[in-house]
Amino acid sequence: MSETTVNADPAELAKFSDLAHRWWDTESEFRPLHQINPLRLDWIQSHVPLKDKRVLDVGCGGGILSDAMARKGADVLGIDLATKALKVAQLHALEAETPNVHYREVSIEALALEAPSSFDVVTCMEMLEHVPDPSSVVRACSALVKPGGWVFFSTINRNPKSFLFAIVGAEYLLNLLPKGTHEYLKFLRPSELATHCRSSGLDLVDTRGMQYNPITRRYWISADTSVNYMIAARRH
Repeated sequence: MSETTVNADPAELAKFSDLAHRWWDTESEFRPLHQINPLRLDWIQSHVPLKDKRVLDVGCGGGILSDAMARKGADVLGIDLATKALKVAQLHALEAETPNVHYREVSIEALALEAPSSFDVVTCMEMLEHVPDPSSVVRACSALVKPGGWVFFSTINRNPKSFLFAIVGAEYLLNLLPKGTHEYLKFLRPSELATHCRSSGLDLVDTRGMQYNPITRRYWISADTSVNYMIAARRH
């Protein structure tokens, strides 16, 4: 596949590769991911128990969610195009002796052509706001999951509040994330993601928001989808 046809932004890949060595430092820029990981995992498992399921984690980065799902008994494949982050994920799996987790450097679209309808569960968390064409990713996720299987997305809403909270607050005031992590115009409204899902053969089952209190430094899942939100869907 040529560079021009890969649905990835080289600047975005470089950004995450430069931070690769810090993925598993729970006090690093990735602290928020470590904090929300148990919440996400429980939410996913409230819809589909992961034990003995074949799971694909799209845009897995350093493997925080992939590793956790494997420890719940799933057989997990994590994919990403950020080479250094993948190497960190592989190294962590070796060091932590995590069973049944594997990693590949491959685009979601290429894997969809190679292995359609192969997974019981597909997760795509905090990735759609970093790619040039999110609808292509949604289509590929739908193609990869078995009929009746589950697909989970998480991303950031696009509105004045999300700009204030996710960029000004998280990156510039609270330093929760490195400056430049997000671009406002790449954020996706829930209605837009829902449209991508429906046009890709996915039925929406559940939508939830993720909120953060900067004073208690605590995250929780709620019905408020105005900033961070997650969608659970099933293939027809």
